[in-house]
Amino acid sequence: MIGVEFSKQILRLRTYVLLGLMAGLPALLTIVFKIQGAPAHPRGPGQGFVDLATNSGANMALASLGHAGPMVLPIVVAILAGSAIAEEANWRTLGYLLLRPISRGRFLLSKLTVVVALVLVAALLISAASVIAGLVAFGWRPVETPAGTTVSAEAALLRVVVATLYLAWGMAAVASVSFFVSVTANAPLSAVASGFGLVIVSQLLDSFSAMGGIRNLLPTHYWRAWEDLFASPLSIDDMVRGIVLQAPYVVVFLALSWWWFRRKDILT
Repeated sequence: MIGVEFSKQILRLRTYVLLGLMAGLPALLTIVFKIQGAPAHPRGPGQGFVDLATNSGANMALASLGHAGPMVLPIVVAILAGSAIAEEANWRTLGYLLLRPISRGRFLLSKLTVVVALVLVAALLISAASVIAGLVAFGWRPVETPAGTTVSAEAALLRVVVATLYLAWGMAAVASVSFFVSVTANAPLSAVASGFGLVIVSQLLDSFSAMGGIRNLLPTHYWRAWEDLFASPLSIDDMVRGIVLQAPYVVVFLALSWWWFRRKDILT
């Protein structure tokens, strides 16, 4: 069943477009930085990874993760998860799919597995494309951090992989909410909009310091915690909090998805 779902998604033009966007955007950013040259910002507390993007290929990957990741990856996640079930309902094929000798739970699991796999591929494409393009444009050199320290290229590459996996897991709440709405809706647009709306509302509320400790419960609050992998001293405390934070969203909304889908009246 999972193999069938993979085949359906891999053969779709939309999948190629979304994954192509994940690979193409970092490459485009690299070309822009190569043409414009290194930013003229002085080193200091306000400096970020984007200001150091031209220092090495790994620096380019960090700049892409910090900017392209949080802006574009949530859109891809919302589209993939939000269309998983609602799209079948909209096409009037959901009832026919469930005529096969499989349980609704197994059908739901196969859809979710494909979504998770494609989200992981999308996140890895951001890093892989930016590292490759960055190496061609800026070479294989140690990574410079905003704090003024350097990390060897080999160690930095490993941390980029960890940061990428962390960012992919950071999309779990968005995927879970979109997937739940996809189960309850008959059109993918509302499910996609719900996931993207969650990101916008969460980031908006997170920008208000008056929210206090409530901000720590927002699904996007720890998205940039991977930057601590390149801090001095290295710290993963916020990353652990970010990993744990996603779990309740996943458990609640996937449980609701399973409960709702088991009881959903599917006529066609």
